[in-house]
Amino acid sequence: MISNSEMIRIRRQMQRRIHDVVAERRRTRDLDPALSPAAATTGSGADQEVRAADNGPG
Repeated sequence: MISNSEMIRIRRQMQRRIHDVVAERRRTRDLDPALSPAAATTGSGADQEVRAADNGPG
């Protein structure tokens, strides 16, 4: 059985990892304009490039 102090240590470690992941996702979202909420409704930049290539000249 895990001791109380070990359980607390594991819980804090998990919370720290979750915090790190959330912070990394927030940084990625803030730095990448293609992932912003406004861009999500119109499609990502990659989708727009594909559409432009499909429509091509002529």
